[in-house]
Amino acid sequence: MVREEVEKMDKRRFTKILAKAECKEVSVLSAVIQERHNPIIVKEPEKTLTMIKMREPVKQSLFYIGEVIVYEAVVEIDGTQGMAVLMCSGAEEDAAKVLDMAIIDAAFNKGIFIQLDLLLELERQQNDQTMRENALHLKTMVNFESMDQAPPSDLSAFKGGTK
Repeated sequence: MVREEVEKMDKRRFTKILAKAECKEVSVLSAVIQERHNPIIVKEPEKTLTMIKMREPVKQSLFYIGEVIVYEAVVEIDGTQGMAVLMCSGAEEDAAKVLDMAIIDAAFNKGIFIQLDLLLELERQQNDQTMRENALHLKTMVNFESMDQAPPSDLSAFKGGTK
């Protein structure tokens, strides 16, 4: 894809797709960039702590709920930096995934990311998976409509219809 089409992709959406993707899917996207360019690792993937912000629903104020362990990495391609931060899932490939995400981010920032079609296909698959999971949850949802109805005026309905 050309630079203009890549620029249309929102950075938050771009990062969300990569974070939700499997390690091997991110690796495939990164491999193409590594074949064509020479990324320089500025900061090796390493674990660190970061604070998680939440928004309080009533007053809408921000507060820190606690700390989580994350991996972070910084990469440079032809003078343009890319970085990635990924919550640590405990999987062995977390470090490799965050490095690949940083490489992709650097390519995105430089405007040389050419695999937007594959990224959009990943997003479509992720959305389909989310819809399937939501459909499973909807099957277990309880309908409380009957609780809103007024009680019958004839109590015989509770006694099996006999008086």
